[in-house]
Amino acid sequence: MCGIVGYVGGREAAPIIVGGLRKLEYRGYDSAGIALLQQGADGPEICIERATGKLANLEQRLLQSQMAAGSWRLAAGQFQLGVGHTRWATHGGVTEENAHPHISMDGDVAVVHNGIVENFIELKYSLMAEGVEFRSETDTEVIVQLLARYLNQGLDLEAAAHHTFAQLRGSQAIVVVSAREPDKLIAARIGNAGGVVIGLGDGEGFVASDVPGILEHTRRVMFLDDRDVAVVTAAGTQIRTLGGGSISKTVHSIAWDPISAEKGEYRHFMQKEMFEQGRAITDTIRGRVNFETGEVELGELAIKEIPSRIYTVACGTSLHSGMVGKFMIERLAHVSVETDYGSEFRYRDPMIQPGMAMLGITQSGETADTLAAMNSGREHGATVWAIINAIGSQAERMADGFIPMRTGPEIGVCSTKTFTASIVDQYLLACVLGQRRMRGSEAEKSEVRSQKGEGNQPPATSHQSLLSDPFEAAKQLAHLPHWVGRVLEPNSIYEELASLYHDREHFLFLGRGINYPVALEGALKLKEISYIHAEGYPAGEMKHGPIALIDERMPVVCIATRSSGRDTVYEKMVSQIEQVKARGGIVIVVATEGDTAITRKANHVIWVPEVPELLTPVITAIPMQRLAYEFAVRRGCDVDQPRNLAKSVTVE
Repeated sequence: MCGIVGYVGGREAAPIIVGGLRKLEYRGYDSAGIALLQQGADGPEICIERATGKLANLEQRLLQSQMAAGSWRLAAGQFQLGVGHTRWATHGGVTEENAHPHISMDGDVAVVHNGIVENFIELKYSLMAEGVEFRSETDTEVIVQLLARYLNQGLDLEAAAHHTFAQLRGSQAIVVVSAREPDKLIAARIGNAGGVVIGLGDGEGFVASDVPGILEHTRRVMFLDDRDVAVVTAAGTQIRTLGGGSISKTVHSIAWDPISAEKGEYRHFMQKEMFEQGRAITDTIRGRVNFETGEVELGELAIKEIPSRIYTVACGTSLHSGMVGKFMIERLAHVSVETDYGSEFRYRDPMIQPGMAMLGITQSGETADTLAAMNSGREHGATVWAIINAIGSQAERMADGFIPMRTGPEIGVCSTKTFTASIVDQYLLACVLGQRRMRGSEAEKSEVRSQKGEGNQPPATSHQSLLSDPFEAAKQLAHLPHWVGRVLEPNSIYEELASLYHDREHFLFLGRGINYPVALEGALKLKEISYIHAEGYPAGEMKHGPIALIDERMPVVCIATRSSGRDTVYEKMVSQIEQVKARGGIVIVVATEGDTAITRKANHVIWVPEVPELLTPVITAIPMQRLAYEFAVRRGCDVDQPRNLAKSVTVE
C-alpha cells in the first residue's frame, strides 16, 4: 500500500517527508523517492531523488545530494515544499526510473500517485504523437506529462490539474508540485481506491495517504472524498470538486494515541478496512500484471509445473474465499479444485499424491487447523502453497511457495479486505496456471505442425477449447479497484435496511454459481458481528428444505447479478427470487445497475456495477460486509471484537 507525504511551510521539508514515509512503512513498498524545491540559478527548481529498496537507501542519496549541493533549502523567506512516495510496483519493474516522483520533460512539475490509470495506454500514445518522450514504464508518467502540456498552454497549476485529472479513468490519489508555483501542493482523490488526508498546521500544510504519516505534526485533518481537489498552502487549504465547485470539509481532531490514529475518520476498524479494499486490491495486483499483454507473474510462488489437482484448505471466511477460487481456477486453468475445512481435512484420509498441490488460505498464517492440513499435504507428497497476509508466519515457512495478500494489517476480527484480496490472489493464480497451460498447448500444436507440415492444422486440444482466455482475464484486473470504489460509495440503503430489520431473528442468504460462496460469507458476517442467526444456501437447494422457513418476517438476501460476457445462472436466480416472493418473504436483492426488471420482484435493491462473471464475488461481497456492519452498529454490538471470537484461531 503505497505511502504519500507532502509538506509546505517554514520548516525543512525533507526530514518531515521522510519521517512521515517511515510511519507508513508497514504498508509495504519496493522503492522510494522525494521531490523538493531548491534555489537554482534562475529561481526555484524541482530536484528529485529516488532509490530502490528501503527508505534508508533514499536517505543516503539525500545526504550525498546535500553534501554536493550544500542545502535543499530555498532562499531565506521562501517556503519549503516537497512530496515523497513509497512505491509498490504496478506498471513497470522495480527500478529508479519507475520510482516516484515522476517529473516532466521540462522539469517544472512532479507527481506522486497511488492507483491505476486504466486508460494510460491511449493517453501515452496521444502524448507520444505530440513528441513527448517517456522515461519510465509507469502509468503515472502520463499524469505528469499531461500536466506539463496544460502548463505550457498557459494554464495555472490548479487549472492544469483539473484538466488532467478529468481525463483519467480509474481510482487515483495524486499529489502535484510545480516550480512555477512553489508555494502550493495540489492533491486529488478520484474514486475510492486510495485515501488522501490534508493536515492543517500553524503556517504550514500537510498531505498524506493516511493519518499516521503526519500525526507527529498536526492533529487537525480533513479527508478528501471522490473527485475532491485540494490546493494546500502554508496559509490554508481550499477544496473544489473536479467540476470546479467550491466545497467545505469537516475538520477532524485526531487523538495522539496510535489506535485512534489508525482509525482516522472511521468509527471502527472494520469500517476502515472495508473502505480500504480498493487500495488493498490495487496493492494486491501491483507488479504482478502487465496490463498491455495480460501476462501475470507471481514471483514468490515459484510454480514448477501445473498440478494435476489442487486441494484448497482453510477455515471460516478463508474457506469461502477458496470456494470462489475453485470457480476461477477451474474456468481459467482447467485444473480440478477440491475445497475443504482445515478442521475436517486433517481427520480423514484424503487421496493426495505427488503432482497435486495443497493450497492453504490463512490471513494470519497461524491458523492451527489449516497448518495441520497443509502439513498433511506435504506428508503425502503434494506441493504446498499458501495465501497469507502475515509475512514470516508459520504458513509461509511451511509452504513451497506463497502469495502475499498485501492488504496491510487487518485489526477487526471480522475479515473484510483479506477476503477480497485472497479472492484476487486466487484469480491471479488461475491466470498464471491458465497462461502456462495455453503456452503448453501452443507448443504441442507447433510440434504437431512441424511433424505434419504447416498446412495440416491440428484441432484445438481439449484443454484449449475449454479455457477462458487467461490473458484477457488478467487485463480486466486494471478496472477492479475502480469497480470496488463504486460499491464503496456512500449509500443510505444499508442504514435503511438495518433500521427496518435489525430486530429480526433469522436471515437467509441465497446465491448461485460463483456467488454461492458469497451467500455463505454474507450469512457468516451477519452472525459474527450482529449475533443474528443467518444461513447461506445455494439458491437451487432452497426447495430442498430452507423454503419451509420463509414467511413474512424472514428477510432473504439474494445475489442476482448480470455479468458482462458469460452469464450462466442469472435466470435461475430470478426464478428462486420469485419463489421467495410468492411465499411472502422479504426480498433484498444485490443486482446489477440497469436491471430495472428486478425492482418488480424485490422489496429492496442494492445496486452494483456490471463486471465480468469471475470478478463478481469481489463486488458482491462488499454489500454483505456493509449490511452486517450497519446491523451490528444498529444493535449496539462490539463490531471490532465480537463476543467469543478471536482474530487468529491458533488452537484446535
